[in-house]
Amino acid sequence: MRRAAALVLVCVAALVAACERPADSVAELHGRTMGTTYSVKVYPPPPADIADRLQRQIEQRLDEINRQMSTYQPDSDLMRFNHNPSTEWQAVPAAVAHLVSQAAAISAATDGMYDVTAGPLVNLWGFGNRGRRETPPAEEEIASALSRVGYHLVEVRDSPPALRKHVGGVEIDLSSIAKGWAVDELASLLDAEQLANYLVEIGGELRTRGSKGDDVPWRVAVERPVAAVREVQHLVALGDAAMATSGDYRNYFDVDGKRFAHTIDPHTGQPVHHALASVSVIAERCADADAWATALMALGEQRAPATAERLGLEALFIVRDGDGFREIESSAWRASGRG
Repeated sequence: MRRAAALVLVCVAALVAACERPADSVAELHGRTMGTTYSVKVYPPPPADIADRLQRQIEQRLDEINRQMSTYQPDSDLMRFNHNPSTEWQAVPAAVAHLVSQAAAISAATDGMYDVTAGPLVNLWGFGNRGRRETPPAEEEIASALSRVGYHLVEVRDSPPALRKHVGGVEIDLSSIAKGWAVDELASLLDAEQLANYLVEIGGELRTRGSKGDDVPWRVAVERPVAAVREVQHLVALGDAAMATSGDYRNYFDVDGKRFAHTIDPHTGQPVHHALASVSVIAERCADADAWATALMALGEQRAPATAERLGLEALFIVRDGDGFREIESSAWRASGRG
């Protein structure tokens, strides 16, 4: 269930003309992390010493998160767990245990359609860290991968933090929640400096606080789910909240006219096939928005809106409808008045 690497939710400044404000009135710290980019915008610009300290702290925190959770660094804490076939308790950082526990709760709420153990399937279909493919895998390969997939195959212990596999070949991939977690961690750094107005973004996952000046809210855009162009589908005045979007329109391959996208059904081992093109979720914390956007995307246009209503999630669904799209807003989304 790995999410598309391309940004599906971007700062509105990249797509539409935001409130016209001199460029030097908003400070921006930026760089690369987790195979993508990060951006931190602060209003008004902090003093140079604080900005320099923040840049160092941001880089250090992101490096630490990568050392803990990356599936692209073979010596990360998570990859050491993945490579160890032991079914005994294995110590992991508290953050890893916390996210696996949070993911398990979302898995239970979605009948296992959200599952951070689906990595073997994601890799098998060519959407993970082991290279692309242009044809579907064989049924035997899918069956073999399925034997190592299931959120119930991993046990979590909080103190001391540890994970235990029930099957030796189980692997965990936190890519559907780790970027959101990292956004929250950077927001905590800004809060510690008592900065009241900021926008933090990593790979399209966002969290904002305050405004960009003169009570003008930070505005973000949900992209129209068309791979060939970048257009705004929906504008959101975010406020003090986080937002994440998951879509199926950039990370896929076609075989004989049939589309295979990167969102995998952990029950069947096959890519999901439905009309839901993208899901945006707003939550207090970006880790929640990140994971739930992925989970709802997996559920599809029939089950996802009902799940959002049942759980009170603030969600926007963009559904393919003939040659165009239609939007479904959850009650919580409509009630928020964000746009």
